Amino acid sequence: MTAAAIFLATLILVLWQPTIGRFQLGIGWSAATGALVAFAAGVIQPADVPVVWAIVWNATFTFIALIIISLLLDEAGFFNWAALHLARWAGGSGPRLFVVMVLLGALVAAFFANDGAALILTPIVIGILLALRMPPTATLAFVMAAGFIADTASMPLVVSNLVNIVVADYFQLGFADYAAVMVPVTLVSVLASLGVLWLYFRRSIPRTYACDALDSPSKAIIDRSVFRAGWWVLAWLLFGFFVLDGWGVPISLVAAIGAFILWLIARRGAKINTRTVLIHAPWQVVIFSLGMYLVVYGLKNAGLTDMLTHWFDQLAHLGLWGATLGTGFTMAALSAVLNNMPAVLMGTLAIDGTQASGTTHLAMVYANIIGCDLG
Repeated sequence: MTAAAIFLATLILVLWQPTIGRFQLGIGWSAATGALVAFAAGVIQPADVPVVWAIVWNATFTFIALIIISLLLDEAGFFNWAALHLARWAGGSGPRLFVVMVLLGALVAAFFANDGAALILTPIVIGILLALRMPPTATLAFVMAAGFIADTASMPLVVSNLVNIVVADYFQLGFADYAAVMVPVTLVSVLASLGVLWLYFRRSIPRTYACDALDSPSKAIIDRSVFRAGWWVLAWLLFGFFVLDGWGVPISLVAAIGAFILWLIARRGAKINTRTVLIHAPWQVVIFSLGMYLVVYGLKNAGLTDMLTHWFDQLAHLGLWGATLGTGFTMAALSAVLNNMPAVLMGTLAIDGTQASGTTHLAMVYANIIGCDLG
């Protein structure tokens, strides 16, 4: 019960992020506080630290590198340029603009993670809609759709979500093998999400808009050197993720090289405040991942994840479809209640402890990812 109490208290701190004096206890320090309490209570031991670090380090540094790349490209005008092109391509049709903006969100989420997509696209979408003088109801529809699709489309690649990287690393899923399974799943998810979003917001979307109100896409480019280099960095990321991953090169190293090169180009151009970009990078994620996962590992040490393992064993006896759907819905529910980051490690440790094997075990692994991404 001590481990469970520490976990719940840590989760509350992470969600609440209280301010103590002039210092706000962000997600990193909240999780670190929980980990320190877990150490003091004997729920976790020093020997658990390298075990947990081995689970989270690659995912954490990949995520940070991708966010730095996305921030640099955003400052260079890369995403604004793409959004303006799509807005012009929509040809003054409100429904078509809604569709292409949702698809742009899905594409950005695939390469730059769900948090990067939401962080970058929201102000761009708002800016375009303000230029088009769309009503507040339409702005809300587009912004909500951009945020929604960032999560439901964050499954196709290992790097599309922090959750994906954690599970792929733990179960040693190759980048290409992962994509072969999850790209079709994501296509279904995107189409279903688009359908639901359209049904919900269709009355809020104007039928037409004036394309003349939009700036030329070329005017959106602030740093042309970074803009051009961005295409080469994206090509490097694809090559590194799909090819070098098979040679044992960590995807965090691939992403870090891309981020470093783009940062050097931006620094030389002096049009982007590269220091601000580094400051705004989510460095607290390192502390959060280690601290939160140490607290979750305390649940394992206390035997609390064994209950989830037993449940998954029962699902495995139902056959492939029963195990897949049961695992997916279970993890979606846990993610909705607990947050997907602690939930995914609980699911991962529980699945690793099951007696399921072969295709059923692999299906449960992917269902864990899908459930945590969507939940």
